[in-house]
Amino acid sequence: MKQAHLLLSEKKGRQIHFRANQSHPLFPDLKTMVHKALGINQILESILNRLGHLLETAYLIDDYALGRDTGIIDILLVGEIDPHYLTDLTKKTERYIERKIRTLVFSQEEFERLGPGMLKRPHIRLWG
Repeated sequence: MKQAHLLLSEKKGRQIHFRANQSHPLFPDLKTMVHKALGINQILESILNRLGHLLETAYLIDDYALGRDTGIIDILLVGEIDPHYLTDLTKKTERYIERKIRTLVFSQEEFERLGPGMLKRPHIRLWG
């Protein structure tokens, strides 16, 4: 995969760290295949659909946005979302996918103020 330029490497001390080459033309297709294999697409879509009209925008951020399955899925949600309902949805989903889901919820006003800084982190827009 490194020879095909699908992976980039960086030496840190005695270790070599690999990451997906996001500028490779096949990256979007490979990312979709990985998400489908993990079932992430359907799971996240299920949560986002259940939040419905309360959700304005959603982003997958940090490790999963980079294509790394660390066991923790970070999602940034923008809207007027009921925290109790969101907690219930994420707990049920966590049991199903055997991964931790961390959510960060902003109102539209908070996102306008803080969002640009948050979106400097790796992210993929999922909704809105």
